[in-house]
Amino acid sequence: MKFKTQHLATAAVAFAASLAALPAHAGKTLDAVKARGQVVCGVNTGLAGFSAADASGKWTGLDVDVCRAIAAAVLSDPEKVKYVPLNAQQRFTALQSGEVDILSRNTTFTLTRDASLGLLQTAVTYYDGQGFMVPVKSKIKSAKQLKGQTVCVQSGTTTEKNLTDFSKANNLAIKPVVFEKVEAATGAYLSGRCIAYTTDASGLASIRNKEAKDPSEHIILPELISKEPLGPMVRRGDDEWFAISKWVVYGLIEAEEYGITAANADQLKASSTDPVVMRILGGGNEDSGKLLGLDKDWMLRAVKATGNYGEIFERNVGPKSALALPRGLNNQWTKGGLQYAFPIR
Repeated sequence: MKFKTQHLATAAVAFAASLAALPAHAGKTLDAVKARGQVVCGVNTGLAGFSAADASGKWTGLDVDVCRAIAAAVLSDPEKVKYVPLNAQQRFTALQSGEVDILSRNTTFTLTRDASLGLLQTAVTYYDGQGFMVPVKSKIKSAKQLKGQTVCVQSGTTTEKNLTDFSKANNLAIKPVVFEKVEAATGAYLSGRCIAYTTDASGLASIRNKEAKDPSEHIILPELISKEPLGPMVRRGDDEWFAISKWVVYGLIEAEEYGITAANADQLKASSTDPVVMRILGGGNEDSGKLLGLDKDWMLRAVKATGNYGEIFERNVGPKSALALPRGLNNQWTKGGLQYAFPIR
């Protein structure tokens, strides 16, 4: 009996090990993406630095680059993306219904969204917090000075709920002026209908830069009243697509940590002896892609298409961009930030 028990235990371990070594099944979303030849990506209707289309219809931004990196990893071409602009009310329904494959639209991860929408939160691409913008001429220097004041806000967002919580907690009796579309909310603020506008701090910087006639006439107040970890979401029920979406983001973050850039990725694949670099880029005999249902060059293509996370950040929202946002919390963990990629190994 003892021998039989040991034999069964050994067989079970061997079977589990064999399963772990198997490549992932492609999954229904990946199969659909490959058959279609496109990743369908839900994005903001227009938020400079994150997802916005120019006059020729070309989409750019941090959230857009996430979709481009995934398309490069999966379809070998970062341009094989169809962008579907969605407002705050449309975004979750579009993903739930299968209208889009991934929602990459400055969306906050929360318990309610994770547990009740039938969706999965992937990896944080931008750590943000909700703030307030006011006209300089208002002479308001702190959010605590908004007592009894009107504040423009978009409905169907964590922003609206956070504003209510902040007002109650500080006995401010703030008067929300709620709009369904972000364009209506920002237009109302800029026309003077509200004394303040509230959204994520990154969004405030984008709106001030893009929409205000004179950005210097508006100030973003110093307080942040919430935590807003932003990132892509996918549907529940397709573990393979969830893994691909998550690990592309982690790969971009880890690529920055190990000095892999769009410019040097090919050279490092051919010459690096660093085991981590080789795993990320598929150097030598390393092949992390098979565990995701992809080939060994999946991350090589992603990094070459968009650059690493730091390159994406700097190009779209960083200090040298139009938004001029500091890295802050979005710096690497080795530099005092929160960006800490799960290891590709």
